Amino acid sequence: MTGLGGERRRVVVLDHGSGNLRSAERALTAAGADVLVTDDLAAAADADGLVVPGVGAFAACMAGIEALGAGPVIAGRVAAGRPVLGICVGMQILFESGDEHGVVTKGLGLLPGGVTRLAAARLPHMGWNTVHPPVGSVLFAGLPADSRFYFVHSYAVCDTAALAATGARVTTAHHETDFVAAVERGALSAAQFHPEKSADTGAALLGNWLATVPTSG
Repeated sequence: MTGLGGERRRVVVLDHGSGNLRSAERALTAAGADVLVTDDLAAAADADGLVVPGVGAFAACMAGIEALGAGPVIAGRVAAGRPVLGICVGMQILFESGDEHGVVTKGLGLLPGGVTRLAAARLPHMGWNTVHPPVGSVLFAGLPADSRFYFVHSYAVCDTAALAATGARVTTAHHETDFVAAVERGALSAAQFHPEKSADTGAALLGNWLATVPTSG
């Protein structure tokens, strides 16, 4: 996607050792961004938009972030109002903590709340599911109400009260219980599902996110 002057947004997909890097790269490129997959923190800080992917375990994902020293860069971008998009476990680590098998791992604390195991008999929650965005959502603007996205996870944020209290726009989904499917708060956006694996609806959502990313030149 290009800016008003025709510039393409420069987006970094952060390589911290855990994530669907190439599928994210392809999807963002198709949406119109100039994409760089890298572990270079200077590039991550300087990019028009930063995508933080993640798959697998919360603790492993946080270990990769900490080993790279990426936490302050992500937090600094958010504090400065510069767009960040977290995907799947890359969304989860934005919260205060993750509780897996009784082991609590500290997250980045950019969003209030903790990640816990879904209260569901059928796990992982894998496959296509509808979501319920709030009025005024930017990520889901223009998408039909029955749009479906691709999920693969057993853990999620289920308490929306603290998020709502911060003024965040909270999108929910249901898999035997309600959980947070996406969050929008200022420059920080996040999705529990995989937009890069969600066909046309995912492409539209990435296009909506890119439209919020200002170009630097």
